[in-house]
Amino acid sequence: MAVRAVRGAVQLERDEAGHMDEQVGALLTEVLARNGLTADDLISVWFTATPDLHSDFPAAAARHLGITDVPLICAQELDIAGAMPRVVRVLAHIESDKPRSEIAHVYLGAAAALRKDIAQ
Repeated sequence: MAVRAVRGAVQLERDEAGHMDEQVGALLTEVLARNGLTADDLISVWFTATPDLHSDFPAAAARHLGITDVPLICAQELDIAGAMPRVVRVLAHIESDKPRSEIAHVYLGAAAALRKDIAQ
């Protein structure tokens, strides 16, 4: 079994804890589904949020999904002029037999514009 990394992002419509929980939960659910993963396949998950998001920790959405025994961490993205606002990104380290070329990176909604080269 190899260690792989899977990326994803979602742009929030507004900075509200319930909305963040819903959208980040949807992102994590889609990352797992598209890659045929369960929470047991997760090694660790990094979340980043743009500096304009203050309502909650993105990792809280993982806990609400029942991902309770996986190390999670949150960090703030760089504050770059012109960057897409209200974005939560995820970098999940996973155990998988899939080759890197078959890992499905998930960019939901407007966040698909961030990585047109790998967004599916």
